[in-house]
Amino acid sequence: MSVAGIVLAAGRGARFGGADGKLVAPFRGEALVRHAARTLLGSRARPIVVVTGFARESVEGALAGLSLSFTHNPDHESGMASSLRAGLMAAGDCAGALILPGDMPLVTGETVDRLIAAFEAAPGCAAVVPFFRGRRGNPALLGRSLFARALALSGDEGARRILAESEGVIGVEVEDEGVLRDVDRKEDLAEPDGFSPAGSSERAFSKS
Repeated sequence: MSVAGIVLAAGRGARFGGADGKLVAPFRGEALVRHAARTLLGSRARPIVVVTGFARESVEGALAGLSLSFTHNPDHESGMASSLRAGLMAAGDCAGALILPGDMPLVTGETVDRLIAAFEAAPGCAAVVPFFRGRRGNPALLGRSLFARALALSGDEGARRILAESEGVIGVEVEDEGVLRDVDRKEDLAEPDGFSPAGSSERAFSKS
């Protein structure tokens, strides 16, 4: 049972600013988006697909040398739904797809593997989502049964409504506060112990 890993890296990140956006901003010695990509590469998720859009060349350059593939979303300004659609269409024949926003560098590979293991242990489940101390976060793992509904989304809508309305969504409690933390502003990168709790992450998925 294969689970693809999709990094959403197409958004402008308007609140962050900068000519190339937030995803190529340096964090702990490398580009922000590279942390998310390496998280998936260090997990069991395969294949790994990165959805680009804004500052495409800069994002691809920041991920040079990694064993992953890219798919470009020319319609990225329409909102995250188009990026999710591009990622799912590029993921190939997989049983599920784990969606990680590119602005969430603190999620661990262990968390990703726990979500995949929960998905494999529950045949027919619709999705798996992580919780940290009772709060739902990202990444979310969508089973193929939800792909058609996800592909039909439009505008700036993520999968939150789909997850709320669907039966068979499994929640997994994790000891990984990274599932709740993303980067919205430059000030977030200066937080001594990570980032401020992510408001957008509960939307599944954040704007990346």
